[in-house]
Amino acid sequence: MSWDADVTVVGAGAAGLSLAVELAKPLPGKRPAPRVVVVEAPPGPLRSPARTWCYWEADAGPYDGLLAASWNQLRVYAPDGAVIDRPLGPLRYKMLRSDRFEAAMAERLDAYGVEVRRTTVESAHDAGGAALVRGRDASGAPAVLRSGLVFDSRPPRQLPAARTTLLQHFLGWFVRTAEPAFDPGAAILMDFRLPQPSRGLAFGYVLPLSRYEALVEYTEFSRAALYEAAYERALRHYCGSVLGLGDYTVQGREQGVIPMSDGLFPRRAGRRVFFIGAAGGATRPSTGYTFAAIQRQSRHLAEAVRAGRSPARVPAVHGRRARAMDAVLLRALDTGRVAGGPFFAHLFSSVPAEKVLRFLDGATSPWEDLGIGLRTPVVPMVRSLLELPLLPRSVPAAGPGHR
Repeated sequence: MSWDADVTVVGAGAAGLSLAVELAKPLPGKRPAPRVVVVEAPPGPLRSPARTWCYWEADAGPYDGLLAASWNQLRVYAPDGAVIDRPLGPLRYKMLRSDRFEAAMAERLDAYGVEVRRTTVESAHDAGGAALVRGRDASGAPAVLRSGLVFDSRPPRQLPAARTTLLQHFLGWFVRTAEPAFDPGAAILMDFRLPQPSRGLAFGYVLPLSRYEALVEYTEFSRAALYEAAYERALRHYCGSVLGLGDYTVQGREQGVIPMSDGLFPRRAGRRVFFIGAAGGATRPSTGYTFAAIQRQSRHLAEAVRAGRSPARVPAVHGRRARAMDAVLLRALDTGRVAGGPFFAHLFSSVPAEKVLRFLDGATSPWEDLGIGLRTPVVPMVRSLLELPLLPRSVPAAGPGHR
């Protein structure tokens, strides 16, 4: 059977590019790389604007040369204003801008001889002994690609049925101040010196690039996004009244909505069609972080494909224990049983930040998870745990986002 490629990767964001590079890069002593085609949307509304991804890892990493900044200390402000500074030990918290990453990955794909096609994809499905990607090219003409496997990173049109779905929604400004206002040595992960919603939580997030420049965000975890004016008002209050920035100019902005759901994202749409990235469950439900999980997912899938194994046998990027703990926390926040600000402030004040971040990566042992759990409000968390099996799953109206 004649195929256009061994593998078609749909989407040229973090997930699509990461997997395509892992599949196509030469590996001495290994079997030849599969023929890969990447399909990305033509310029227009389907292309995502530049955005920021954050993740953490020990020592040097493969994308260090592309980073906007990194930090070895995190700072959390409790609701009462108490400052919690936590060193990260061997870890560094890293900030990567999507435009630099995408440009670098495009260069690598070009060096590996990977074809990139501009096509608006309409469907990806099994067809006999192949997988078909159907769509339209930049001129509007029908386009069809036939391949052995398809990895689809397009956001799902509908989120899966879930017991709890919150949204992490935010507005961020890249600001420059007239006077020194930021500490470049520490990233402010959560600043709870803000008015809180009745359920969920709200916090400030500051990634300093210098003493004069930073990405400053207002973020909420709640059931519904806000009107544009509400984000602007909250962010002006945070910059002026809380951070006391004085005179500043806004040099750029980014905005997003990330679903935080205990729903089970399907990992495949057929025998030869698989979902990747946020569409494939890479987003951690309790935090919204996705980039590091995408890297793990890409490596494991590429290893399977290049070894001739079915991608269906690759484990889910977040294990059952991690997903179960996330479901309990989401329920506790959504019901208002747990106040988000005191919860996270106490967690970072009582547990080393390195262990908290390993926990968020699903890299802690069951005993470590138990120790962390005992530092949370036990009674409301246990109540949320016990009621989860009794709750129905329903399809939320929220659409997906990306961080």
